[in-house]
Parts: sequence; structure tokens; C-alpha cells
Amino acid sequence: MEKKQFQAESKRLLEMMINSIYTQKEIFLRELISNSSDAIDKLYYRALTDDAISFEQDQYAIHITADKEKRTLTLIDTGIGMTKEELENNLGTIAKSGSLAFKKTNEIKDGHDIIGQFGVGFYSAFMVADMVTVNSKSVDADTAYKWQSDGSDGYTIEETVKDTPGTEITLHIKENTEDESFDEFLEDYRLKAIVKKYSDFIRFPIKMDVSTFKPKEGGEEGETEEVQEIQTINSMVPIWRKNKSELTKEDYEQFYQDKRYGFDKPLEHIHLSVDGAVRYNSILFIPENTPFDFYSKEYEKGLELYANGVLIMEKCADLLPDFFSFVKGMVDSEDLSLNISREMLQHDRQLKLIAKNIQSKIKSQLQTLLKNQREAYETFYQSFGRQLKFGVYNDYGANKKVLEDLLLFHSSTEKGLVSLSEYVSRMKEDQSYIYYATGESVERIEKLPQTEIVADKGYEILYFTEDVDEFAIKMLQSYQEKEFQSVSSADLKMDEDDTEESEEEKDANKALFETMKSVLSGKVKDVRLSKRLKTHPVFLTAEGEVTIEMEKVLQAMPDNQHVKAEKVLEINPNHDVFKAIKAAHETDQEKLTLYTNLLYSQALLIEGLPLEDPVEFTKDMCKVMV
Repeated sequence: MEKKQFQAESKRLLEMMINSIYTQKEIFLRELISNSSDAIDKLYYRALTDDAISFEQDQYAIHITADKEKRTLTLIDTGIGMTKEELENNLGTIAKSGSLAFKKTNEIKDGHDIIGQFGVGFYSAFMVADMVTVNSKSVDADTAYKWQSDGSDGYTIEETVKDTPGTEITLHIKENTEDESFDEFLEDYRLKAIVKKYSDFIRFPIKMDVSTFKPKEGGEEGETEEVQEIQTINSMVPIWRKNKSELTKEDYEQFYQDKRYGFDKPLEHIHLSVDGAVRYNSILFIPENTPFDFYSKEYEKGLELYANGVLIMEKCADLLPDFFSFVKGMVDSEDLSLNISREMLQHDRQLKLIAKNIQSKIKSQLQTLLKNQREAYETFYQSFGRQLKFGVYNDYGANKKVLEDLLLFHSSTEKGLVSLSEYVSRMKEDQSYIYYATGESVERIEKLPQTEIVADKGYEILYFTEDVDEFAIKMLQSYQEKEFQSVSSADLKMDEDDTEESEEEKDANKALFETMKSVLSGKVKDVRLSKRLKTHPVFLTAEGEVTIEMEKVLQAMPDNQHVKAEKVLEINPNHDVFKAIKAAHETDQEKLTLYTNLLYSQALLIEGLPLEDPVEFTKDMCKVMV
């Protein structure tokens, strides 16, 4: 029997394909099953135009059998089969695809597509097998043929006996080595797991002889025996191809659990069936709880990506923007341009179209949830609101318009969280800005002296309690043409008569404040009177882009750049403390220095900033007490 050389020349090329193209050895089973599914599909298309061929889908299947003693794994399909010439053309030429040629010849364009397109998938078998035997009989021929190769330098073809059309592929599994174990590909549980992972939604039954335990006939009660029985191990009809009207909430929750998207129940699901510039089906889930590793480097975003029901990528990151990385689910498309191994996308145009649409649908669903199920949205927001705020801040605010309507914050006038839209709808007629205050908690913010005059005006104040809040708002800049304004800003942008000292007051206190600035040299940019204060003697404001709260966040980062806010010490002219300062300025410069340092330390404590010298502060307090 003559041995024929591979037309695609050289053992090296084959070695490169089976060792470099695929990232995981288990992929071989996905590829062989896809080829078997193609063979049945081809018979289906032939039956559409050939009256001599009947096609009853229930009669067609793919069978998998493992023999541990012989170390063989066999796949049998009831498809169209191959002639001798087709065996030579399809298996003798590396990267020759019978499926692709069939698709082009028959101009197949509908949803019942052919999976295989590249012809390399078959050779993935040599990743786990040292010998591959293919027995095939074409529906158009009376003679069956056997193709055999060890994957080294060629193959043989000879006549064989096979009663029915179809193809039988037998892999002689490699022996274990010190580095790798191949026994797993002979274990029922492992084969079932691979099928469920990659080929669960192949539209024909995938059947296996599975070991199971049943009550022993004639045995005692409770006595069992191990028997072999044929089981269909794939689901065949994917949930995403069913009509939405057929499905219940429980069906979606079961799919969520089956795919192990999370241990919780999904808060909301989105079922998409799109037939436009790119065709795809998708089921997306918005989880209720934050995954334990969500805010860590170990967390991987992405959706499962299928091509015609065959899993291509477990986590396709390109389908989700970072700010929606919490979304779980899958996408199945017939229009993706895949590379030769089907593990990577060859062109990203289709993927970008899908990703853009998915982003829009997620946002729309979240807005609907916010509008119609406020409690459910707030549950979601407690888990993932921080991620939305990061999305506003990241990429220089490129996505701020996508996310601004989804943000919620605590408020000075409302018990719960409020949206920016709700805030603006309640603004006073004379109010020009959206006011906000920052702090570690709502309770701390409510005690800030900076909020007094804004609250007295009847203006609502947004409370920022997370470190990312102010950074996101600085990037947002405005909402519905209303700019954001921190209550801690040196320029509060309110009526100057209400907030700023007059020219006469500036002249009267110029010498005093110059002395205090000298005492606090390097610590504050300025010292001034402020009419914002009602009951408190002193507080700090900031000039410029960096606020005091931002300074705290930046100082706490590992790569501390020692960025500081330009602080202004503002003093209440109606407080008794101011009278004491003025008196000290006139009579006792040492006491003025003491009072100035104490006031500055108090202002730091109010802001939650660390004292620069706690020991010195304690000494100053003692001086006042004695």
C-alpha cells in the first residue's frame, strides 16, 4: 500500500499547526465534533434538492466512544461521508476545507450555516493522538475508504468495509509523558465536560456510552451495578435561539446558574436577537452582587463568544467596555471573521458593531431599571456604582455622556440616593450651580462648616463619600449645562455680599492676616475673613483644580507625588475667636502665633487631614489651658 505525502509539504508545517495554532489540547474535540456536524449539515442541504435523499433530523447524531484498554477515542457521524478523492483533497491537503468549498458552491447564506471553514481543525487531533484513522463512505459511492496517518510525513488510503454513509474517526491516544497526561481524554467525565463547554449547542445529538449505576437485577435492596448506557450529552437547542415568549425568568436564572456566571441570581437579563449589518444572538446578565475579585487585578471581564453555537472564546473582553465589565453572558454570531484556529478574531469590524450595540442595550436596560425599579437599581448601584464612576473618569472622560444619567449620590435634602437629573429638576430659580461636598461619610459631611451658607440658601448639596466621586465630577464638569461647584472652593460663586469680605474689611485686617500668613508660611496660600460661616470659627477652602479631598486621595496612593491643594484659611468674623485673634495681634505676638497654629490645626481636623505635628499641637493646647 502506497504512502502518500501531504500536499502541503513538510512535517514541519504540520508540527507548527498542531503545536502552535491552538492554545489548549482539549480544543481537538470541539474541532472534530464541528466537522461531524458539518457532514450532517451537508447531507441536509443535499436533501433539499435531491429527492433520492430523505432527511429526518432525529435520525442523525454524533457518537463518541472511549476504549481505555485500546487507548482509542472514536467519533462516528451519520453525515454525507467522503469519497476517496474527497479524503485526499480534504485530509491530504493541510488547510484545505471541504466545508468552505461546499459553502461557496451552494451559496449558503441562511442561519443554518456550515461551521468549519478552514480545514485545519482535523489536524488538531494529532495534539493528543499518535495515529488517526478515518473510515468514510460517501452517500454518492458504494465503496468505503480508510485514511490513516501518524501525522509525521504522509498518509495511506485503502478500501474498507462500511455499511452506511458517514465517517468514523478513531484516535489512538498518546501515551503519558513526564510532562503531560493524555489519559484524561479517555475519561467519560472529562469528555462530557469538554462537549458541554464547547459543543453543547451543536444542533445534532452528541451521544456517548456513559458508565452509570443502576439497581442490580435480582440483587438485595440498595445493591447497584455499573452499566453502560447511551446518553445525549449536549443541549442542542441553545436558549438564546428560542423565542423570548417561550422563556420564563426561571429559565434565564437556570441558564445563569448552568453557565456558572455567578453564585447569586441575576438582577436583570437582556435577550437580544439582531439581524442587521451583523447578525447575532445574545443573552446578557446584570448581577446582583459584586464578585469577590471584581476590584482586583485577577478579575477578567468578557462575554462568552460563540460562532454558530460553538464556543470560540470563554471571555471576549472586546465585547464589553471596562465600565460595564460586571455584565455576564454570551454572544453567538454567524458573521464573525475568525482566524485559522477559530480561537481569535481575524477582523474586528463585526465585533465592534456588536460591542457598540451591546453597550447601548446595557445602558438602556439600566436606565429602565432606574426609572421603573428604583430599589432594584439601587441594589445594583451599591455593588457596581463605583465602576460607573471610574468609567466617567477613565480615558479622559471619553465615556462621560454614556454614564452621567446612571450616577447616583447622597443628598442633603433627600433620604436616599439621587440622580443628577433629579437634582437639576429641583434646583432653585436663582441657583446657577450644582453644589457638592466631600467627606468620608454622610454624617461627617453634614457637620462640615462649609455647607452652612449653601444650606441656608435652600440649595441642595450632593454628598460625595467615595474617593473616586470628585475625580469623576471634575471630568464631567457639568450636567445639563449646570457646572459643578464644591462648597469647599475658595470661590463659592455665590452672592459676594454673602460670602466675601468687603474692601473696607480687607484693609482693616490686612496687617493681621499678613502676620498669620507668615506664621503659616508654606501651609496656606492665604488667610481671609469669610461670611460663609455661621457657628464655626474657622475652616479651610481650596483654590485651583486640586481640592482638599483630592489631596487626601492622592496622598494615600502608593506612588504618592505629594500633590497638595492650595489651601486658604477662612475665619468667621462674628465668632469670639476672631475677637481674641485681633486682641492678640495688638498686644501679644506670641499669643497670636499660638492662636494661629491652633486654628490651622483645628481646620485640618475638620477636613480629616492629619496634623503635621501632633506633639506640638498638644503643647499648644496645654498653653491655652494654663
